[in-house]
Amino acid sequence: MLLAALSGLLLCATLTSNLAIAADTDSPLFSADGYRIDAFRAPVPDAVDGATTLTTAELQALLKQPDVVLLDVLPAPVKPKNRPANLLWLPPDRYDIPGSHWLPNVGYGALSNEFERYFKVNLAKLTGGDKARPIVIYCLADCWMSWNAARRAGTEYGYTRVYWYPDGTTGWEGAGMSLEKRVPVDMDGL
Repeated sequence: MLLAALSGLLLCATLTSNLAIAADTDSPLFSADGYRIDAFRAPVPDAVDGATTLTTAELQALLKQPDVVLLDVLPAPVKPKNRPANLLWLPPDRYDIPGSHWLPNVGYGALSNEFERYFKVNLAKLTGGDKARPIVIYCLADCWMSWNAARRAGTEYGYTRVYWYPDGTTGWEGAGMSLEKRVPVDMDGL
C-alpha cells in the first residue's frame, strides 16, 4: 500500500515537472550557430557535422588501433542549490569506458572562456598536437553534450578524425562491456 502511494506521488511529480517543461516553449533549443543549448537529455540525431558516428561494435574495432583518444564529456555533478550548508554532499562517482579522459562541461552549447580553453588545451595535450589522431567523444545515450563536443572538435577546432559514440556509457555497459571509475582531468594550470 505504501509502495503504491509513493509510486502515485512520484508519477504526479513527474507529470507536473513534464508539464512545466512543456509550458516553457519560449526557450530555444539551439543557438544561432547550431549548438544545442537546452534540454540536453533528449533523443539525438543519427549524425553530427565534423564527426563519424560509431556503433558499439565499430567502437570496439576502432579501439584495437593504437593512439585512439577517448573523451567522456558528461558534465560534472553540481551540488543541489537548496541543500543545507551543514549537510555533507558527496558527488556521485563517474564510471566510463576504460582508458578514457573525463573532460566535464565541454559539451554545453555555449562554453565559457575557461571551458573553451580547457577543452582546446586538453585536446592538444591528449592528441600530442596531432589533429589527425582519432578522437572518440561520448557521454550517455540520448545526451546532446557529446553531440555538441564532437561538432565543436570537428568543425571549429580542426580535428579531422573525430568519432561520435552516441550510445555512450549507457550503450557500452548495456553491451556487457566494463566501465571504470574516473575523475575529471584537472583544470589546474589552465
